[in-house]
Amino acid sequence: MNKHVFTDLEKEINRIGHLNRRDFMKLAAIVGLTFSSAQESKAASNARGKIVIIGGGAAGLSMAVRLKKRLKNPDITLIDPSDRQFYQPGFTLIASGVYEPNDVWKKQEDCVPSGIKWLKDSVAAVDPVWNQVSTVNNGKIPYDFLVLTPGLVLNWDKVEGFSYDRLGQGNAHCIYDFEGAQKTWKALQEFAKTGGHGVYTDTYTKHKCGGAPKKICLLTEHYARKQGTRDRLDLDYFTAEKALYDVPYYTPRLLEIYNERNVPIHLNTRLKGIDLERKQAHFEQIETRGDEKVVTPIVEDYDFLHFTPPMSAPRFVSEAGLSWTEGKLAADGWVMVDQETLIHKKYPNIVSLGDVAGIPTSKTSAAVRKQVPIAVDNLISIMEGKEPTKRYDGYAACPIVTDYGHVLLCEFNYAKEPETSFPFTLLDTSRELWPAWLLKVYVLKPLYFYGMLKGLA
Repeated sequence: MNKHVFTDLEKEINRIGHLNRRDFMKLAAIVGLTFSSAQESKAASNARGKIVIIGGGAAGLSMAVRLKKRLKNPDITLIDPSDRQFYQPGFTLIASGVYEPNDVWKKQEDCVPSGIKWLKDSVAAVDPVWNQVSTVNNGKIPYDFLVLTPGLVLNWDKVEGFSYDRLGQGNAHCIYDFEGAQKTWKALQEFAKTGGHGVYTDTYTKHKCGGAPKKICLLTEHYARKQGTRDRLDLDYFTAEKALYDVPYYTPRLLEIYNERNVPIHLNTRLKGIDLERKQAHFEQIETRGDEKVVTPIVEDYDFLHFTPPMSAPRFVSEAGLSWTEGKLAADGWVMVDQETLIHKKYPNIVSLGDVAGIPTSKTSAAVRKQVPIAVDNLISIMEGKEPTKRYDGYAACPIVTDYGHVLLCEFNYAKEPETSFPFTLLDTSRELWPAWLLKVYVLKPLYFYGMLKGLA
């Protein structure tokens, strides 16, 4: 195992809190079993071709390092403008005071694999007919094969009355942003002291880490209990979906938790706008009665608001004709890829995965970890003139933090069936678990930086 993993683990244990011997042994077992699941190395391929990767996040960097290892003569260009690589699942832990801001990022230059040409630039357009990418500062970049992993866009302006530069104003917060997570933690502590009405929302589009709004809601509730001020808070959770969660194995316990903690759930209700001056959240409750869609406006006064903005693929994706044109995945520009092979359905020299991919699974780093080896194998098969044979079953994981010390570890596939990873197959994952908290807080971040981004897990 990479020595940096142990260094990071020791740092986290010393900083976050002491573990007794029993808990340390559990943690060691989780780490060992997690890293032992890394795929075995395969024979290098003689396939040739210029590969361009758009996006240097979890999917893009993981693809780059694995393709470099698998090709004898790699010719790989990565296009990404970022200065820092963020472990985004850690934003929730910043917003709840478990992590410090500097715990969740590293310099991008330290994460890009050696031997990869990195253009620190943004993409303006893609021409899939002429096989070229137009950048803002480096002109047109030709490719033989394209890996499309630009992530997604947070559309702050689609919430009426709001823009990114107003994040935190009117006590309206969002943990999907690095600065936003820090502001949330400060506001959460003050809210627990002063009390009032807390409103929490998801959004009506597909969005990364669908569990994040649920997590910060439950962590706020538990934080107030720990401070002895829970009776000062009145919390409400609003979801645009018809159910709180759509994976039947985990939903009953999640509903019980919300009920036990007296947090009402409002279904089929989407956030339309925010009046920051008056501290009012404007919703639309959408119900279908027969063939008629009935929209009821709702206004909620709040003292603390956590909301999720609508999300979509970057504009250049749909402008290039790479998005779905019909179905549920069309409206927000998600890439039209085969959900099993991750190959574009119109342009077979393009693979797409991660948040931008138009596939019916959750947008999480755990999903990316499973997608990458399949996308690499299938891309190399195409480069060799063969049919892609590897299949992705839609695996995703969402560790829903239910309190400081427990996580409901949701792992599932396209069929919304549980797909539990060892050693958690030995436990009842339909309920929240302390070992899953150890995984979330101590293991997954070093696994990301020193396993996944290094092609080792």
